[in-house]
Amino acid sequence: MKICTVTGSRAEFYILKNLIRKFEKKKFFNHHLIVTGAHNSKIFGNTIKQIRKEKVKIGSKINIKVKNDSEADISKSFAIGVKLFSEALLKIKPDILLILGDRYEIYSAAIAACFNRIPIGHIQGGERTEGAIDEAIRHSITKLSHIHFVSTNDYFKRVKQLGENKKNIFNVGSMGVESLKLINFFNRNELEKKLKLKFNKKNLLITFHPESLKSKNENKKKIKELLKSLKNLPDTTLIFTMPGADTNFKMVVQEIKQFISKNKNSYFFKSLGDKLYFSLCNEVDLMFGNSSSGIIEMPSFKKGTINIGDRQKGRIKAKSVLNVDFDEIKIREKIRYSYSKKFSIILKTTKNPYDQGKSSEKIIKILKKIDLHNILNKKFCDYKR
Repeated sequence: MKICTVTGSRAEFYILKNLIRKFEKKKFFNHHLIVTGAHNSKIFGNTIKQIRKEKVKIGSKINIKVKNDSEADISKSFAIGVKLFSEALLKIKPDILLILGDRYEIYSAAIAACFNRIPIGHIQGGERTEGAIDEAIRHSITKLSHIHFVSTNDYFKRVKQLGENKKNIFNVGSMGVESLKLINFFNRNELEKKLKLKFNKKNLLITFHPESLKSKNENKKKIKELLKSLKNLPDTTLIFTMPGADTNFKMVVQEIKQFISKNKNSYFFKSLGDKLYFSLCNEVDLMFGNSSSGIIEMPSFKKGTINIGDRQKGRIKAKSVLNVDFDEIKIREKIRYSYSKKFSIILKTTKNPYDQGKSSEKIIKILKKIDLHNILNKKFCDYKR
């Protein structure tokens, strides 16, 4: 089977990495990796270099010119993607296109595959993120796709609800959780040396992505309120990571850098790679912001997540995830609570709903058995309530 996989962001690649390596080792698959999106952008750290360090074979590089962050710029990158993916897929001629998630560059690949009559396998469909345009993109990709690899039973039901054939929907759990279990983490001393930072009595890992359904002014108010809640925290190290390539990401980075310039023990990293990132997850006390990683992976560390705002609204969450609005006083209350004895007891009994084990192996087995003959002739499946 000739399979083409697409990666457009750092987080997505490290979710897919273990699966890609298995594709490369198994004779049944002829694998072609397309690298696109933020991987090819200097602004986001040229993370294609990290892919090369992982010794993963890159088949094609598609530059959709991710430079600026206005609605017009994102739309332009999306349009470039549709054109270039169509040209690439005509040359590659895969039996199936495998894509993950909900980003606009992935959507452009899905549309190109649709027009070129190439079956699509979609990973992580059925999820909800009501505070981001990704919500609509994800469900649109589901309707363009033919095989669905979801991460929980509730997401299975939602993809089915969208009219997809239940025979082609498979609950495989999260490959992100699977991947982090394969990592030999750096210890605290190693992290301090490699990242040139100093841990404190308390340590927070922070990622804020713009809420893409909100305006620039609205997002500016949100990031300012978030940063206010972190100001003057005693004996605390703050570790910020780069937001994704969404509208208004430049404004967010600017606000974070201004904050760091005025606050000691604050650090900012464009891209860490999975080993450094998950090693930090293992060492810090808390994840903070609105990253999906705080929902999907952090519960496996038995650590808390303060999930702020609506970006991740609708996702299934473990007991370790604390939801709060963009309100300085309420956020500070959640920070205090996260260090309480009551919450520490909750953390000990936390179960990650995304952890089902051997996710990539399940996908491999399904793809080996799937019959792609006539799979393009999809019918909308109506189900009785």
